[in-house]
Amino acid sequence: MSRAALSALLAVALASKFAFAQPDPADPTPLVDKTYAYPSGIPYQVDYNTAAIRGPQVGYNICNSTTENQNSMCQTSMVNHIDDFCLWAPPMPNSTIGDTEQEEVAWCTKPGHGTRLIPQGVLQGVQLLKTSAYIQITGFLDQVQVNMAADDYGGELDPHGADLRGNPLGGLMYSNAFPSNGGNNNSYQQVIEWTNFMGGDAFCITICDPATSASDQSAYCQNIYDRMGCSYNMPSNAANGTFEVCDADLKTPAGIYVTNGVTMTYSQPASGDVTPPYTPVVPASSNCVTYQSAALYTSLPTPTLVPAATSGVPGASHSGAVSGSSTSSGAPATSTSNGAITVGVSSVAGILGTLFAMAFLS
Repeated sequence: MSRAALSALLAVALASKFAFAQPDPADPTPLVDKTYAYPSGIPYQVDYNTAAIRGPQVGYNICNSTTENQNSMCQTSMVNHIDDFCLWAPPMPNSTIGDTEQEEVAWCTKPGHGTRLIPQGVLQGVQLLKTSAYIQITGFLDQVQVNMAADDYGGELDPHGADLRGNPLGGLMYSNAFPSNGGNNNSYQQVIEWTNFMGGDAFCITICDPATSASDQSAYCQNIYDRMGCSYNMPSNAANGTFEVCDADLKTPAGIYVTNGVTMTYSQPASGDVTPPYTPVVPASSNCVTYQSAALYTSLPTPTLVPAATSGVPGASHSGAVSGSSTSSGAPATSTSNGAITVGVSSVAGILGTLFAMAFLS
């Protein structure tokens, strides 16, 4: 599909989202329009306006050695490499993503970012895909250790939200991994478009290269299919127990599919079951390198939490509505071969599927 055709299709899909999403009048600048040089240009709080409809921002954005501990409220995140990335998760134990999406804090795999650290052994399989437009990481984890309720099938975090202030409010994302950064590990670029699904003892996160076009960033890091989960937004063949980095082809953005030679766009319903009329395809990957988790994740704290009482709502999310019936946390996926594979909705257990397909405020 040509870039022009893709942009035209996405324009239709995005229009339905942003027709109802307006900047909060008390803080009119959308989060995606707030740019700050790292680290000197970052304010203490990005979303400082306490008069806004949601808020105030619960954490802070200036993060350093003085804020790095397991109670950190740092809301400045990083995605760099398989051994150095962060996920958004709640600040308080036994929380659901739907109830705390505006409050999430950064949990990272490596010290030095001023954040909380993902405890040892919590990550149980990670696949990083490098493409010409984005970096995608999918994997499996013990979500209780990052303060999520054991039965939470979760939802999506992104820099938009219904009031364009982001989930979490004021959450910033940076990376040193894109080619436009010149390979300088000490220099970080702000990532404008990103998306992170958490839940069902699994996760997926994509950050889009800020040097690519705005249409490409909107395509590959879109947030309008928040109820369709990882299998549609970030198709992969991540396997529980495997840690690997691969080069990959570009995915077909969620909602776009071809039937009988005609390119179609699926619009996610505002409520009710989500039943896309197509099967997502995992892009071809190559040059995969595997690692041992013990060599990747060092200097991390020992897990301290034990599974708490469940939230009381199976698959708890913002609305409590489950799309899809699977309750599996994910079994080992199929082969990580270089050829593209097709992933059916019924393959939830293997490919991080509709276990994330939850309704919540995006």
